[in-house]
Amino acid sequence: MKRINRKYISLRTKLLGYFMLFGAIILIVLWIFQIFMIKPLYTMSKSYNVEQCMQKITRAVEANKNVLLTLDNVASHYSFSVYLFESGGGEPRNVIVSSYENPSAQLNVERRDILRYYKNAVDNGGTYTAVEQNDEKDLEKRKLEMIKKSASSSDSANFNIHMSKGDPNESLISAKIIKNNSGTERFVLITSSIMPLNTTLEIIQKQLMLVSIAFVVLSLIFSVYASMRIAKPISETNRAAKELAKKNYDTEFNATGYLEVEELNDTLQATKTELAATEKLQQELIANISHDLRTPLTMITGYAEVMRDLPGENTPENVQVIIDEATRLSTLVNDLLDLSKLQSGAIQTVKKDFCLTDSVKDIFKRYTKLIEQENYTLSFDYDEDVYINADELRISQVIYNMINNAVNHCGDDKTVLIAQKVNNQKVVIEITDHGEGIPADKLPYIWDRYYKVDKEHRRGVIGSGLGLSIVKSILDAHNARYGVRSTLGKGSTFWFELNVVSVKKKED
Repeated sequence: MKRINRKYISLRTKLLGYFMLFGAIILIVLWIFQIFMIKPLYTMSKSYNVEQCMQKITRAVEANKNVLLTLDNVASHYSFSVYLFESGGGEPRNVIVSSYENPSAQLNVERRDILRYYKNAVDNGGTYTAVEQNDEKDLEKRKLEMIKKSASSSDSANFNIHMSKGDPNESLISAKIIKNNSGTERFVLITSSIMPLNTTLEIIQKQLMLVSIAFVVLSLIFSVYASMRIAKPISETNRAAKELAKKNYDTEFNATGYLEVEELNDTLQATKTELAATEKLQQELIANISHDLRTPLTMITGYAEVMRDLPGENTPENVQVIIDEATRLSTLVNDLLDLSKLQSGAIQTVKKDFCLTDSVKDIFKRYTKLIEQENYTLSFDYDEDVYINADELRISQVIYNMINNAVNHCGDDKTVLIAQKVNNQKVVIEITDHGEGIPADKLPYIWDRYYKVDKEHRRGVIGSGLGLSIVKSILDAHNARYGVRSTLGKGSTFWFELNVVSVKKKED
């Protein structure tokens, strides 16, 4: 049951769901970054800035040039506390200079801390970087002690650096031992406060909540609009396709919106045109075949009744008419069956080497009666006996149907010319008539199953009228090239080309 329900979910509903899901994912990612990632990103940014500042100070100290200016610039730009100490004898001595711009960046740094940072720097190859947690009670205690000391002493060389009100919980420490160009050792210490983010996070959360509500409302409006806009042309195309399925060929596929829908509508429009033409031609074919079936059946029935009811009418001539009409009827039925089997792939080609020239000669024998009684002229022009590898029965059927087509449209001179030409290991068979010809705009369609150049049905001299469709199916199965050249008022030439296996000189 769930599968059935899912099947009938509309495109508009699915698109709406996808848009809303996309919006929810964006909100979730936004909340994750704002709540859980803000502190790591903040600390990472601080660490990067401290590293860049330490590099600038290092270059200035090593060159022993613009050291004080560099320290002041770094401290003022990033609000860092920067200290430069004399060092030697395994420990830092006096503060050469200290710079800090932001009072909240001033951290309590006592001698024991400085010695620890120095020792850590020595142990780590001259550099030390760490994030340290401040003990609030210890900070408060040391702050009171420092106030008392500062009141009783004004020694500028001491290592006590006052701490301001509202000290942070964490500090970023970076220490480095540097030698200048004169070989004197200096110890640089940079401290930066990592401010508590609780208050900031509360503000961000409130703001993010308002933004989320606004985003949900806007995304819902946009999702409804976008899903309707995207689904509308597809819905229109679907509606038109349902009409086409009902054989309503007046329906139009003109929905627009985006490239894929327009291409789909162009394809369906072309399909509609082809289906309409095919149905019309199929109806014409059924009418023609019905006529072709009815005519021999009527003649067979009529002659048989005459022979039964009238004395002396049981003559060889009347019997021959019945035989001829039965043969015509059998030919029509066989052609219909062959065409259906060929186009469905039910008939497989059985290839072997045989003489194509001899096949054409054998087919000529079937036209002896037509040549003698109807004064038709059929000629075969060839210079060599050509052998090919193909299905002999089907290729003979191709030649026979092409000759039949030429006989049926040969014109007043009743002449059909067959030519065999060999060139570059290819043999070409051409069948030419001197009939009315075929208009150039109709040439591409003469091979179609239901196509008929002459819409007025005429009972053919020989064949069923399905010959060219059978020819096309057989030659396609052989991957052969074929075609037609025609000039109005002068006639047509049908041809096909196959690979040559061998050639023998013509026997006189």
